[in-house]
Amino acid sequence: MNFSKDILNGLIFVSIFAAAATMIADISYVKDLGISPLVVGIVMGIFYANTLHNHVPRAWDAGITFSAKKVLRFAIVFYGFRITFTQIVEVGLDGFLVSLIMLLTTFILGTYLGIKVFKMDRDTSMLTASGAAVCGAAAVLATEPVLKAEEHKTAVAVSMVVLFGTIAMFLYPALYSAGIFEMSDKEFGIYIGATIHEVAQVVAVASSYSQEVSDDAVIVKMTRVILIAPMLILLGLYLAYEARKKNTTGEKLKVVIPWFAVYFVIVAGFNSFDLIPHTIVNVINEIDTFLLTVAMTALGMGTRFAKFKGLGLAPLYTALSMFIWLLVGGYFITKFIVAYV
Repeated sequence: MNFSKDILNGLIFVSIFAAAATMIADISYVKDLGISPLVVGIVMGIFYANTLHNHVPRAWDAGITFSAKKVLRFAIVFYGFRITFTQIVEVGLDGFLVSLIMLLTTFILGTYLGIKVFKMDRDTSMLTASGAAVCGAAAVLATEPVLKAEEHKTAVAVSMVVLFGTIAMFLYPALYSAGIFEMSDKEFGIYIGATIHEVAQVVAVASSYSQEVSDDAVIVKMTRVILIAPMLILLGLYLAYEARKKNTTGEKLKVVIPWFAVYFVIVAGFNSFDLIPHTIVNVINEIDTFLLTVAMTALGMGTRFAKFKGLGLAPLYTALSMFIWLLVGGYFITKFIVAYV
């Protein structure tokens, strides 16, 4: 009973921070920058971890951990209410192919460069790669339980997403206005959706242009989001295979399937039937954003700067390499796929 009370106290404590993060993210200036409550939450969590941590009862750590693990999985499942399979069909084969190619190439490139070239550990490399490849902070959050990564590694990956996603928000419109991006509305919409990190950042950039740009960008972005489920399942199978190769004791190793990713697809499939009124779906999405903010805040609360020692500039170099690939490679891949598919 005492343990349950500690979890509840910790959960309430994190939720208060998350509520504050939500209110800050709703300030017009912050909203215009495309900064989501998730990002504000992790910043507040990190501030707490490195300043006020010792002034809060240690017993509440159980609730903070619960928020970072259990609440996170629940929130990822209900993220499926943001997507319908109809949206994926609407954007066409070209949009889907660009999403798929950019996801695969960015994740593989980021993981390879992080581990082999910049000598980072596997978890930080894969978390940073998933954030750039799929959908920013939410993808990092979804990948963390599959890798069983430490909180500070998740924080590193999220910080890279925030940095380069923010740069993209200002750079893409500047390059488009300067005529450097020679693209039709359809091409530019697909390009934005397939290469910018966060959903909020995609909306912020695309909403300044035509309805076609905006619609295609958001739908392609949501296609990337739904692709996280098969990516995580494949990642789980790969990690099990790697563990089996290294297992010299003859002990039977279990394949760990990230069931929350499977449930995510089921929820998206259910949402595709349009059985629930849109007003209720909107409420579910609002609640889900808050739960994701709770999880992100809790991850920030487990992040102490002392744990960052030894990482150096490797995460920055890895994220920069992926950003260049998304910016340049994404441009040529979008042009080619739209022209020939």
